[in-house]
Amino acid sequence: MFEHELETLSRKRVSLQIEDRMYIDGEFVSSEETFENECPSTGEILTEVPIATESQVDEAVQAAERASQEWRQIDVFERRERVEAFADLLLDHQRELTNLDVADNGSSISRMKFDTEKGARNLQYYAGLATELKGETIPTGAENHNFTQREPYGVVAGIIPFNHPTMFVAEKIAPAIVAGNGIVVKPSEYTPLSALYIGHLVHECGLFPEGLINVVTGFGETGANLVEHPDVRLISMVGSPATGKKIMKGAAENLSPVLLELGGKNPFIVYPDADMNRVLDGLQGAMALPWQGQSCGSGTRLLVHEDAYDDVVPPLIDRLEEVTIGDPFDESNTMGAVVSEPQYEKVCTYFDIAKDEGAEVLFGGEAVDEYDGGYFLEPTVFDVEPGMTIVKEETFGPVLSVLTWSDYDEMIEIANDIEYGLTASVWTNDLNDAHRTANDVESGYIWINQHGRHYIGAPFGGYKQSGIGNKEDLSELLDHTRVKNINVEFGEDDPTLAGGN
Repeated sequence: MFEHELETLSRKRVSLQIEDRMYIDGEFVSSEETFENECPSTGEILTEVPIATESQVDEAVQAAERASQEWRQIDVFERRERVEAFADLLLDHQRELTNLDVADNGSSISRMKFDTEKGARNLQYYAGLATELKGETIPTGAENHNFTQREPYGVVAGIIPFNHPTMFVAEKIAPAIVAGNGIVVKPSEYTPLSALYIGHLVHECGLFPEGLINVVTGFGETGANLVEHPDVRLISMVGSPATGKKIMKGAAENLSPVLLELGGKNPFIVYPDADMNRVLDGLQGAMALPWQGQSCGSGTRLLVHEDAYDDVVPPLIDRLEEVTIGDPFDESNTMGAVVSEPQYEKVCTYFDIAKDEGAEVLFGGEAVDEYDGGYFLEPTVFDVEPGMTIVKEETFGPVLSVLTWSDYDEMIEIANDIEYGLTASVWTNDLNDAHRTANDVESGYIWINQHGRHYIGAPFGGYKQSGIGNKEDLSELLDHTRVKNINVEFGEDDPTLAGGN
């Protein structure tokens, strides 16, 4: 590990504690082939990060398998205490992890500073559920005793996206190790630094068997080597549907089950009787501007009733005029930089496509050229028609599409006429409209009169191409186990049960 002093756009000096080696089987490991790790707000190269070889991925998997055999034998109460202690350790290093994420990811520190707390809370939550890994008894008659028990898979692959690096690393580790598994974490190639730093914390704390938690870095080939490894028994991933489909194909080689949280193109539905001040607060929050719109749960399609349009859209534009874009380490700025040049180019391409298809630019729609070397975009609002590309496809940028409706059935058709179904929000003071809409919208997680907040213990997951399985609740922990059924038959004629030789 080494210390790097980053000069931010506002001339702040930020100390970064950088670990640029992978963590495999309790050791820090490099490789001959590396890639550059760029700060998206300044263009500075922070370090070079290893690209894991196939043999290194294999070493990480084998280490996780060995460590799982040891870890699962430890008393569940002790496992819980160790995971809780690790959560406390993350909180002790919140500043270091936050600085790494902001430097690596480009999002505003005003919101990213809470990601370590969210990740630690996830570890604490699953640690508290450790004793819920219970089996069942099944009635099979007077001469039989039938029961189930839950056992860990052995090795879990945790595939991490770039938008909340620290939080997602913690979220993948928590249910995996509480259930008794080892894990190999593969972070995004754009934001590997906090994952590698967490590997350093695992090494220093001495809470876990060597090899229980491993971190490997690289590109798609590294992920494929991990997913397709025959000893990886479960893959848990957050990312895009395109990547999710590749993971499913790779997992099919060994019939490994998958847990996938994928993309969203989420409707934000406004009725004319809603509290418009709350709507505006919620809509601005739903655009996820502190993360430059890089959030799978963000509200990217505003479906506003025609009678509410004037109360929502013009005031929103007024608010966006006040948005400040710049140094993500400056808490006074609303927005920072998009995570990478490819993501920046992708969103700019969607700007061009929307304009070419006739979408009206109500605000923004351009890149910000004020900062050399950084990837900055304006918050953008388009007035659109339902069939446009900008309405159908996930941009993963600070982009809102506005659609006006008057007929309920038409609104529901627009809301559901996409491949995604992750989240939605409904804004109304009419209880009947709220429940009716929530029932009819094809999304896995729906808010009424709010947008964006997650509640630990409430299942979060998507419909359609937004994912498979849920997270943040007991079901995610149970999904990290296999169910074994055991049947005992009683009878005096059975010599093995009667004590015979």
